[in-house]
Amino acid sequence: MFDSREVGLAGRVSAGTARTAGRRAAEVRELRELAGKVAPVVLAGEQVLPVDDALAPLLPGGGLRRGSVVAVDGPPGSGATSLLLRLVAGPSAAGSWVALVGMPSVGAVAAAEAGVDLSRLALVPAPGGHWPMVTAALLDAIDVVVVRPPTRFRAADARRLAARTRERGGVLVVVGNHPDGADVRLTATGSTWRGLGAGHGVLASRTVDVVATGRGAAARERRLAITL
Repeated sequence: MFDSREVGLAGRVSAGTARTAGRRAAEVRELRELAGKVAPVVLAGEQVLPVDDALAPLLPGGGLRRGSVVAVDGPPGSGATSLLLRLVAGPSAAGSWVALVGMPSVGAVAAAEAGVDLSRLALVPAPGGHWPMVTAALLDAIDVVVVRPPTRFRAADARRLAARTRERGGVLVVVGNHPDGADVRLTATGSTWRGLGAGHGVLASRTVDVVATGRGAAARERRLAITL
């Protein structure tokens, strides 16, 4: 014997799952259409995207090398998010598109204050478990794609996205730990605010201590205090 109510429930769950999958697929299609419309402004022959002069000493070639993976991390309060936005502001100002995936706490106002051109910024705050597909779709045409994986970053996903990055000639910036290693890793170790006196004053600037490591040309450790 079986309970017909269970069959009905199973049908509703299956239908709900199908609708969710359909919505996700539609979102990915929309992102692919967006990627198809966005033509990179930086010529493909230019192998290094420019960054802020203050960050250039931390990166091989003084910029973000096309086809590379960069990891940015740091403990809470270290200034890692400020460092990240400053990093992508350089390519944005030079005409490149930037996408932020899985970063709901970072909005357009913060990006603009860091120097990111909002007319060339794509925000995907909540990609859910489909974040690898979303990131891959954006890498098809957007120069710099930043992703904070909302779920565990599997090594297989890391390898696939790194291969996509090399193939398309973009730059993938991973916020947090990268399981398969990264070409360059920028770690914010701490920060200091300036402008406050003895309980009064106005915050004028922030200095972030950054350690740069990596592989190949970035293997030599670099340390720098950057004023943001």
